[in-house]
Amino acid sequence: MSFLGVESSLTGRRWIGPTLEQDRAAQAIADATGFSLPLCTILARRRIPAEEAAAYLSPALRDLLPNPRSLRDTERAAERLVTAVAKGERIAIFADYDVDGGASAALLIHWLRELGQDATLYVPDRIDEGYGPNDAAMRQLAKDHDIILCVDCGTLSHDPIAAAAGTDVVVIDHHLAGETLPSAFAVVNPNRQDEDGLLGHLCAAAVVFLVLVEANRQLREADHKPPDLLGLLDLVALATVADVAALKGVNRAFVRQGLTVMARRQRLGLVALSDLTNLDGPPNAYHLGYVFGPRINAGGRIGAADLGARLLSTADPAEAGALAERLDQLNSERREIEAQVSAEALAQADARGREAPLVWAIGDGWHPGVVGIVASRLKEATNRPAIVIGFNGEEGKGSGRSVAGIDLGAAIQTLTAEGLLEKGGGHRMAAGLTVSRDRVTQAMDRLSELLDRQGAGLLGPSDLRLDGALAPPAATLDLIHDLDKAGPFGAGAPSPRFAFPGLQISFAKEVGDGHLKLTARASDGSQVDAISFGAFSGPLGPGLLAHDGASFHLAGRLEINRWNDRERVQLKLEDAAHSHAP
Repeated sequence: MSFLGVESSLTGRRWIGPTLEQDRAAQAIADATGFSLPLCTILARRRIPAEEAAAYLSPALRDLLPNPRSLRDTERAAERLVTAVAKGERIAIFADYDVDGGASAALLIHWLRELGQDATLYVPDRIDEGYGPNDAAMRQLAKDHDIILCVDCGTLSHDPIAAAAGTDVVVIDHHLAGETLPSAFAVVNPNRQDEDGLLGHLCAAAVVFLVLVEANRQLREADHKPPDLLGLLDLVALATVADVAALKGVNRAFVRQGLTVMARRQRLGLVALSDLTNLDGPPNAYHLGYVFGPRINAGGRIGAADLGARLLSTADPAEAGALAERLDQLNSERREIEAQVSAEALAQADARGREAPLVWAIGDGWHPGVVGIVASRLKEATNRPAIVIGFNGEEGKGSGRSVAGIDLGAAIQTLTAEGLLEKGGGHRMAAGLTVSRDRVTQAMDRLSELLDRQGAGLLGPSDLRLDGALAPPAATLDLIHDLDKAGPFGAGAPSPRFAFPGLQISFAKEVGDGHLKLTARASDGSQVDAISFGAFSGPLGPGLLAHDGASFHLAGRLEINRWNDRERVQLKLEDAAHSHAP
């Protein structure tokens, strides 16, 4: 049954509210704990029983951190790393060019630095080398180093790792593994096929952290003082959110405690980014995903691939400032490129039809650094798995993004095994691929078939799930602070959303680049201010701007708008519906 009778909103979505069972569970949690009912509604939706509520709201790393040895090869990898430090061996770090890879590399660099050891950082160029280790780079690193640590990559790199003959290669990764592993000294990966998958939601930086926990244990057994690891949790938190890892289990503790570390402003690169972007308070999960993440990623997308890792690992304030400015500039350039590719890709999606199990688009000269972001835009616009491929000559490099319940990574692996892709890999929600022009249509047809078997063709417009209804006077700063206790919010743990029923719009205006700012008033005179970013790229902005005095239900997330040292409640508007909707 739809919430407030909204079967099709202005954006075409059905609104879903708490079930009767959830309402009863929320009341039971409130009665048992004394917590507010809105907070208990969130706990009930996440199926947290009353006796576990207090622990859930205060996730402690000491309670949730898994035993590192529960992952295969962790003890072996840590022992090899400790030996390299003890012997003063030459260490190289081969990292992916995204936030997770950069944070993983920075974790190792900081840990090694505390032990008086340097490491060579190598990040491949996205265009010239592509994702992951390649034969030439690994062969060259092997000539000058005793150990190569591949982070956030390497699980499928059989030939490149074989090319590093004579040098020990340790892979610390989280991407889906194949049936066989490369001939590395150790492969630590919760998504190996011989793992139970219980830690499959960890990003690569979290896996690196577990390896360092084990390495510290071995150092203590050898009567050596190990480096402080708690001070590195800001890097793990950043990678967890930016890589869209599910915020459950230990990931909640990583992010919660990592944000506390970040608030101390000790990571020079993140301090520089905070100041550059005029952050008006301590960072939260939103800033990790939408302020820091895109800028750190920008180097790997359209600039020098190692800029992000260098920013996160630098100990020089001047270098931190210069790197932050460069990444901010690259991010602006990336947005311009992305806007152009997005428009062309959406046009292709419309031409092919948005109802297929897979939405895909290809283009000559599309920058490989933005195809993943554009795939996300297609996915959000269609609620379908999406693939976007940019061709340079006869070779295309693409990225894919999936929706809940559809395993894109496994389907991409099947295509690779069948020879339709030259290269491919990833995980459930995201994947990368390389394909020849003469096989792209066949490959996309086959991928669509595989995804259809998983139910992708049956998906309709995504429902908007709401946690209840509020009147404007209930939307207070105290309520927001209370709801924040259930954070961090992100993948697998969405921010609370509420509906404000039956409001009349007293002010509405297009601002900035297609955003909507409005004020809506209830019958008792109380009102709520709202903003909807990008509202005019779809039906929401035009529909509300032409309100003509009609009454609307508004839905979205509450946030604090800080301006000139003042804090006010603001609704981040996501959807609206005529209040007379059947």
